[in-house]
Amino acid sequence: MASIVAIVGRPNVGKSTLFNRLSRSRGALVDDQPGVTRDRLYASVYWEDGELTLVDTGGFEQFDADPIQTLVKGQVLKAVEEADRILFMVDGRQGVVSGDKEIGDLLRRTGKDVFLVVNKIDGPELEHLLSDFFTLGFTRVYSLSAAHGYGLKDLMNDLTEGLAASAPEAREEDSVRVAILGRPNVGKSSLINRILGEDRLVVSEIAGTTRDAIDILCTWKGKEYLFIDTAGIRRKGRVREKIEKFSMIKALKSLERCHVAVVMLDGSAGISDQDARICGYAFERGRAVLLAVNKWDLVKESREKRTFLESSLERQLKFLAFAPRINVSALTGQGVNRIFGVIDRLYGQYSKRIATGEVNEAVKEMLQQNPPPRVGRSALRVSYATQSSVRPPTFVLFVNHPEKVHFSYQRFLTNQLKERLGLELTPVRLVIKKKETGKRGS
Repeated sequence: MASIVAIVGRPNVGKSTLFNRLSRSRGALVDDQPGVTRDRLYASVYWEDGELTLVDTGGFEQFDADPIQTLVKGQVLKAVEEADRILFMVDGRQGVVSGDKEIGDLLRRTGKDVFLVVNKIDGPELEHLLSDFFTLGFTRVYSLSAAHGYGLKDLMNDLTEGLAASAPEAREEDSVRVAILGRPNVGKSSLINRILGEDRLVVSEIAGTTRDAIDILCTWKGKEYLFIDTAGIRRKGRVREKIEKFSMIKALKSLERCHVAVVMLDGSAGISDQDARICGYAFERGRAVLLAVNKWDLVKESREKRTFLESSLERQLKFLAFAPRINVSALTGQGVNRIFGVIDRLYGQYSKRIATGEVNEAVKEMLQQNPPPRVGRSALRVSYATQSSVRPPTFVLFVNHPEKVHFSYQRFLTNQLKERLGLELTPVRLVIKKKETGKRGS
């Protein structure tokens, strides 16, 4: 198992910038505004012949009345507790401030190896700024420019010295990637915490608590899943702050990485236009969709609320009538244990590959049941069909006149393929192509 190294420090000292540089990613949001990072972000970092797990944390402030900051502080302390070594970052341009002393005292009491990193030292001409930081009482003090890489090699060589050698862990290449999406404050982070059985993510009643897209690996019945927690997606007209815009972009980009999009809905509030938009984003990108109706504990006992919910689901999400749905309560845990089974079933159909012979047999039966309508003098003739790809299952139908296939008949063919081939839960794409004379597709 790879050693864990946590990056700890006050807000806005450059922790996320260093995390992104070492992980060679833009996994952590970076902004001049302090307090951007709130949850723990993990990444595998490879240095020389070894691997370590790097943890980015939110800015630590000892005394703060902000309730979210109190939760962030709890996440930092958990990161410190599980870490093998700690990178304590300070701002070389600001000099030593009281917050640095408080963090230094806390880290010394842990008895763990602490590497004091003086950031924003962009070159040798600024090395003199290190002298003040020796007063914090740490022997390992390093100058660094997280933004430009100055001093990085010396730091990493010393940081990794003596760590247990660890080859990159062999992971299942095709773990099921599940993005949790929804409007702000519908319970996305609460659901993941409930699944994991721990307070892995910061949860607050304040909308917009989550900002980053957080990747969390977990195993269920020997199978690996990657859950991606995302920031709440607001209507574009309501997004004003730059950091909120970046959070939304990262949330939507999670759709490019996932196999299954779990769209969380507030059952007590009914289905809104924004819920439909979020479902539309997933549908347009061809992702398998699972509808998770949260706060079911507030709905199930009221016939009126259930009726309102069902009618709003039917009205707003008619285009996703095929998507499976589970009723859950992230607060009480009701229904949450069903989520893996539904994801597995959905992912199985989403990844299903069907033999060409079976596809053609299904198409033959469909055409016999409902022959294509004549258009003008020419009859539409279907030569053969094949599955071209998975995720989502995509089929190609070769015909003599593709332009004569009306969209309503194409919809009929798509729905029939879903029904006959056991793909009723997943989106299916059907491509109509002209059969090339003298050639047969594969």
